[in-house]
Amino acid sequence: MKKILFGTIALLLLTSFAACCDDNDDKKNDEPEQPETVQLISPRVSARIADPLNQNPFTGILEIYPCLAETSIYYGNYINNKKTVFNGYYTILDGHIYGEYNRPLKLPIGNYNMVYWGTPKYDEPIYNTPAINEPGITENVDLSSLYFRMRANTDGTYMPVYDLVHAVKPANVGQDDLQAALTRVTAGIKIIVKMQDNSEFNPAIAGIQARVGGIAEKMNFYTAEVENTTKIVKFDLERSDNNTVMSNATVMLFPSADNPPLELIITLADGTKHTLSKNLNSTLSPNTKLTLNIILGAIMSGETPGDFSIEDWNEVSETIEFPIIN
Repeated sequence: MKKILFGTIALLLLTSFAACCDDNDDKKNDEPEQPETVQLISPRVSARIADPLNQNPFTGILEIYPCLAETSIYYGNYINNKKTVFNGYYTILDGHIYGEYNRPLKLPIGNYNMVYWGTPKYDEPIYNTPAINEPGITENVDLSSLYFRMRANTDGTYMPVYDLVHAVKPANVGQDDLQAALTRVTAGIKIIVKMQDNSEFNPAIAGIQARVGGIAEKMNFYTAEVENTTKIVKFDLERSDNNTVMSNATVMLFPSADNPPLELIITLADGTKHTLSKNLNSTLSPNTKLTLNIILGAIMSGETPGDFSIEDWNEVSETIEFPIIN
């Protein structure tokens, strides 16, 4: 509370007393206290992945952004007894805080609206060079006005993103532990390409690139809702050691529009490129993983195959006929 000196001690005391009365009248009991001498609490933290059938413990990196109660206005965090913009940052193993490299929340007693973002650790291989543009966080910023955005390539396409889990949950610091049930807000896709007869890939095929369209450009930092599902994400497929499969480790994407287009750009040994395209029956929705088993037809005249079929994660198959390139 700011005290104003009017020239006399009596007036100073009167002004201070009146201001204190006003503060006490206006302050809500459930709001965080503001004085620098207030007691700071570091809540216990645990996290799990929300699933309709199971509640699996979360392992990965978890970040927590405290907001004012019932709002999306970012409050901040105390470090060395000083209020800062640095959010809580935790390494989580099997649902609980692990190791020494953490930045715990330290907050005054009171009610908050906690925004959780996490990046899970995978036991199976996942695409190893994801990228994302994160918003700048400042004190008192409205998190609902901020976005995660995909990072663009130089050719106008975009890079795969990190796997992201999210939750928003109120908490009373001083009474509650922070227990987050996190929901995956990204989608995964894995493409497995084989020749029709399971033979080795013809030397004419030097490489295959996949492009998935209809992908959201950005994701709201507070709600995790996505916008502008018009972008294309590209990634390369890797050849297996025995030259019978070309595939990718699971790629994470922002959710898509309905039935997004898939393109396979096949580069031949002479440098020419041919494109096969198909709209998927499946939509890349939050918390889904789509596996596409793609079968290439025979190569004619040393060039691109003429057809491929697709089986998605729920075993619904599609077949497409393409004209043979002679």
